[in-house]
Amino acid sequence: MEIMGYVSAAFVRLLFEFLEERGLDAAEILGEPAPAHSDQGMTRYPMSHWAQLLTRAESTLGTSALGVAVGQRITPAHIGVLGYVVLACPNLGEALARLERYIRLVYDHGPMQLRSDMQSIVLEWGEDCYHPGQLVDEVAVTALVQFSRNMTGRELNPEYVCFTNPAPADATPYTDYFQCPVAFEQPTTIVRFPVANLDMPLRQPDATLLGILEQQADTLLAQLPQTEVLQQSVRKVIARLCRDAEPTLEAVADQLNTSPRTLQRRLSEQGIRFQQLLDSTRLLLAEDYLRDSRLQLTEIAQLLGYSEQSAFNHAFKRWTGKTPRRFRLERIG
Repeated sequence: MEIMGYVSAAFVRLLFEFLEERGLDAAEILGEPAPAHSDQGMTRYPMSHWAQLLTRAESTLGTSALGVAVGQRITPAHIGVLGYVVLACPNLGEALARLERYIRLVYDHGPMQLRSDMQSIVLEWGEDCYHPGQLVDEVAVTALVQFSRNMTGRELNPEYVCFTNPAPADATPYTDYFQCPVAFEQPTTIVRFPVANLDMPLRQPDATLLGILEQQADTLLAQLPQTEVLQQSVRKVIARLCRDAEPTLEAVADQLNTSPRTLQRRLSEQGIRFQQLLDSTRLLLAEDYLRDSRLQLTEIAQLLGYSEQSAFNHAFKRWTGKTPRRFRLERIG
């Protein structure tokens, strides 16, 4: 089991501001304060944690296609220096090329492929990417399309959008927003634009500023870790230990041939706690298991290392705002 993916703190603020604009207490709903504004976007959240925050918001609001609503309020501030880099480009094609180059500054979950032919320009996230679920994908794809509309000043519509996730009960919010065919349960995530859009001029091109911003983006990109090896290793051990018993810090440290204190310190240096990794790994496993109708809830609790189903029920509701039974009914009926 490979779990990966990170999103910038600036992008996470998008959800907090979305809730606050509706007069809601975002910190109370999401169970934590908003990310600080003073980190240049270098603070990163595990993608699984970002998925949990969106799920909590969805549970409170009960809004269908919540990710589409959240993604529409994207601004340059939510994607940091990358936002200003693409705004300074002369046309949409140049902006998309910069997006491909610097996307890890905002959204690091596997390679984005940009390709074109005589008719279309295609942005694709393939099978080697981490797929954190429908809400996360909705926000990302909507934000991409909305930002393209904002920087061209036009109602720029894709030709086609597809997601890897199961089809929702009502796809109308998706087709209404994207104004094109939208498919689900596809092998990869794709946004396709007409190739003629590549020459579409942007509203604020500035070649001098672009050069300065690219230097800054290159510096920030070099500071990102190439891989989160420690966190990946911890998650894999947690997933393996869950099948037999409660995956404690001590047990995980022993599997990694280190002491609990050293493991805790090394995680702390990366700005994450062991309990966060434990909860997010269990949540991802739980969601996979719950989609398999052959597994009973008692079996799933045991596979996650819980001695009692009630403990699993309590934890799952704390993570998502829903009981495991309700989650299963909504996903597979």
